[in-house]
Amino acid sequence: MNGFDVTFRDDQDWIDFGRSYVNSDAFKALFRDGMTLVEETAAYLDGEGRDESRLVSRDATLSYAAESMRLTTLLMQIASWLLVQRAVAEGEMTPAEALQEKHRVKLGTAEPPKQQDFNLLPMRLQQLIVRARRLHSRILHLDALIAEDRPTPVPVESPVAQQQGLLRMAFRMAEG
Repeated sequence: MNGFDVTFRDDQDWIDFGRSYVNSDAFKALFRDGMTLVEETAAYLDGEGRDESRLVSRDATLSYAAESMRLTTLLMQIASWLLVQRAVAEGEMTPAEALQEKHRVKLGTAEPPKQQDFNLLPMRLQQLIVRARRLHSRILHLDALIAEDRPTPVPVESPVAQQQGLLRMAFRMAEG
């Protein structure tokens, strides 16, 4: 082989990852998991978490407040991203509109809590934070893959096809 790529594609070979993913069973499972985590966390922070926050040490009170706010913010970003992607899947929004929404609600990077502060938090809150951070990482990865999707590429004529076209034109001129 001479090392040249001789693979040619047309418009119909292009697969839009974003569109195919948001219509997949994998996305439906991710959506379910994400929304379940949001509900679970809200129930914890409104119930059992309130009780646990009163029982933590004085040093842990500030960490508890800061980490529960970070967790809530992170989950709001996750839920927003999931809802926008579902709207695309259901045809309620175009991918271009989803991109505009993306600029309004940013998937920020989640700073990890300091280990010493994290260890002071109730175990259930620690577990929710770890789950949310994992889900956030997955969504950041998927968002990057979806963002890499480009509009359907314009087919580029190969150099060989260009030369063949020139030869055809030259022969037509010679015959004419």
